[in-house]
Amino acid sequence: MAVVDKDVAEKFLDSNPDFAKEYYDAKFRPKVISDLFKDNRTSQVNTSSFHELSMFEESEIIFDMVRDLQNNLQMEKAIFKFMKHLSFLIRADKMSLFMYRMRNGTAELATRLFNVHKDANLEECLVHPDNEIVFPLDIGILGHVATTKKTVNIPDVLQSIHYSDFVDEIQEYKTKCVLATPIMNGKDMVAVMMAVNKIGAPHFTTQDEETLKKYLNFANLILRVFHLSYLHNCEARRGQVLLWSASKVFEEMTDIERQFHKALYTIRDFLNCERYSVGLLDMTKTKEFFELWPVLLGEKPPYDGPKTPDGRVSDYGLPTYVAKEGLVTSGIRWVTFLCSVQKGPVDSSGWVIKNVLSLPIVNKKEEIVAVASFYNRKDGKPFDEQDETIMESLTQFLGWSVLNADTYDKWNKLENRKDIFQDMVLYHIKCRTDETQNVLNTRDRYGKEPHQCKEEELEAILVNNDSLFEFHFCDFEHSHLDLVKLGIKMYYELGVVDKFHVPRETLTRFCYSLSKGYRQITYHNWSHGFNVGQTMFTLLMTGDLKRYYTDLDAMAMVTAGLCHDIDHRGTNNLYQMKSGNPLAKLHGSSILERHHLETGKTLLRDPALNIYQNLSRSQHEHVIHLMDIAIIATDLALYFKKRTMFQKIVDQSKTYESWDEWTKYMRQETTRKEIVMAMMMTACDLSAIAKPWEIQSKVALSVAAEFWEQGDLERTVLEQQPIPMMDRTKAADLPKMQCGFIDFVCAFVYKEFSRFHEEITPMLERLLNNRKEWNALKEEHEAKLAALEAAKVTEEEVANATIAAKQGRTPTHADRQTGSQVHTQTGRQADRQSGTHADRQTGSQVHTQTGSQVHTQTGRQPHLGAWGTNHTKWKKTTNSIHLWGQAKSKRKTLRTDWSISETMNSSEA
Repeated sequence: MAVVDKDVAEKFLDSNPDFAKEYYDAKFRPKVISDLFKDNRTSQVNTSSFHELSMFEESEIIFDMVRDLQNNLQMEKAIFKFMKHLSFLIRADKMSLFMYRMRNGTAELATRLFNVHKDANLEECLVHPDNEIVFPLDIGILGHVATTKKTVNIPDVLQSIHYSDFVDEIQEYKTKCVLATPIMNGKDMVAVMMAVNKIGAPHFTTQDEETLKKYLNFANLILRVFHLSYLHNCEARRGQVLLWSASKVFEEMTDIERQFHKALYTIRDFLNCERYSVGLLDMTKTKEFFELWPVLLGEKPPYDGPKTPDGRVSDYGLPTYVAKEGLVTSGIRWVTFLCSVQKGPVDSSGWVIKNVLSLPIVNKKEEIVAVASFYNRKDGKPFDEQDETIMESLTQFLGWSVLNADTYDKWNKLENRKDIFQDMVLYHIKCRTDETQNVLNTRDRYGKEPHQCKEEELEAILVNNDSLFEFHFCDFEHSHLDLVKLGIKMYYELGVVDKFHVPRETLTRFCYSLSKGYRQITYHNWSHGFNVGQTMFTLLMTGDLKRYYTDLDAMAMVTAGLCHDIDHRGTNNLYQMKSGNPLAKLHGSSILERHHLETGKTLLRDPALNIYQNLSRSQHEHVIHLMDIAIIATDLALYFKKRTMFQKIVDQSKTYESWDEWTKYMRQETTRKEIVMAMMMTACDLSAIAKPWEIQSKVALSVAAEFWEQGDLERTVLEQQPIPMMDRTKAADLPKMQCGFIDFVCAFVYKEFSRFHEEITPMLERLLNNRKEWNALKEEHEAKLAALEAAKVTEEEVANATIAAKQGRTPTHADRQTGSQVHTQTGRQADRQSGTHADRQTGSQVHTQTGSQVHTQTGRQPHLGAWGTNHTKWKKTTNSIHLWGQAKSKRKTLRTDWSISETMNSSEA
């Protein structure tokens, strides 16, 4: 193959540029580019002498720097090589890189690469953080460039007003000319690059400025790549810090010290520091007064240093300063300037503090609760803004997490206070050992303790009362302790004492403590609680409803009846909500019912009162479940929801021909048993309305008295007008309200129970009889009002006739009308005056005196005697409240009727 002459080939390629380009791209470009990025490729640029660079040599420099950027993971190394090439291009004697940063809110420039030239080594030019030179922005040419963000070319530094020679004095170097330019990231300052002293010329030229700006884009690229990589790593660290600290913070909630230690120990690898410390601001320690005595006596000078907000000494260096000022501090020089920091080794290992970052830990209320300090960044550099961001996020999160520890601590203290108050309450309620002898006087009678007595001996001590099994049981003739004894006797009659191994002393203490747990109020007192328990006992035994329940069920149901109103306050659920009572905030619905339930459970949790202590775990859970249902069922709002379900059960019972089959079916249906039990609780709670009239009429006045007391509270405390049922000025409407209560609330439950079991019919019969009595009083009152109105009309006509006779004329229809109006007005005025006087004479406010007598001394009840005095039975009831209270000296408190109380609850619901 003939050899082609070089000149001919060049001439051909010059004449055919398209062919030359296609041939070059196909044959040589891939190989050339591959060779450029080979790691072992050496630079072909000769930097031994300065000369004008050809385009080929300049491209070699650029590709050389790109390859360094690819291989180097350190920003300083890549920038160093770039600056070496640049110093060669612009023939600068030395070049330096100053990084822009913020320290404690102040902008500054710090040396990172110093005195770079074409023959320099990285180790010589890289500035260690301990030896860096820092320029504030208001000093030197560098500060001027960073402030103006413009390139400056100063031929003679001595002629510049911004020139500062303190670096020349340190380095023993003479600066003649300077070329400096800012490196920007958008509008943000990143660094300042400076070249000093042009080689072979008095100053840098315009061409040097253009070369510097041209290559500055590449420097920007290098810094941006490494900056973005650094930000990515920082965000990754920040995410890991928050994630891991969150997992540990919520593991430990009992102690803030352990909480912080766990969180920081887990994330120690992400903090990028050698050591850290956390100082907690202790605001719990109380000041000792005896520490002030030497100061007050003049024996010791008063302390005038920094103090905590509560006045205690706080002089512990940097953490104290940060806690006092609330500032983020970093940099060893700045910190040393503010406060003393140990400059030598801090321990035997020889570890020395080189740089420190200290931040306050702030809680949700923006109060400083601690100070976190981080020492010696691992790579030797000072802490920067990203470190501050990460640590600030951590401390902010830890500050917020303090809320968990504080909340737990407050909750723990409240729990302890609750236990203390509960212990105080139990001390006054709980039956002591010596008090058991008030109920079971076994020492005087048998000379031994109750647990040593036989069953026959205990039964002889307990009250024998055949009416305990009757629906018409009356507690009026029994004392407080008699009712306790009857309560104990009910458990014996149920046969549960021996069957479930209930300790005799425990049963006695429980019943007596239960009676003491009821407040001595007008109606919802121990007498009412016992009556409900006795009615439940009677429904089970006499009403033959026990056929559906086990002995354990019966025990739970009687206990629920006795406990159902313990610690009642004499006011209803609506009043608790209106007055903002803590009970209303604690329980969302059935407020008082849930309180009674929890109070009963509290008594049963005491080992000395727990009559369920010998039950198995499943049995104990079962009786507590039944008590929950039974006591909550006394809320009449729930009663109205269950009436239809109960009616269906009664109807279904009529479809069975055999009682045994129906009983077997009911025993297997837990839900139906619970519905019947809930309705039994309602029947027991309202049982006073089904007592004989002599009992019910007195109880109704007790109910009304308690209602009027609540009405007085609403009028005085809440400043609201009470509903008519609780307004003592509407006392005359009591018979009418009782009739409505019987018709709309009580009649259903007793009619259905009478259909369900005929043995319960006596309760319905007495209910209907009481309805007749109340209706008769209502009609008599209405008739008397009508008679009074008729009498007024007659008096008006007579007065008109008298006036007409005096005038000597016959009275006309107009005279009768006019006279009627006049007389009506004067008659009403007279009525009001006489009524007011009657109020002062008679009065009728019911209140309790030492739990044994009830008096009527209220001021505003003008109509009560208007219809009651001429009716024999009502006269005995209304006018003898005071006498009845005196006659019943054994009775602790005046009884009231649950029926009216629950009418109010149902109407409000």
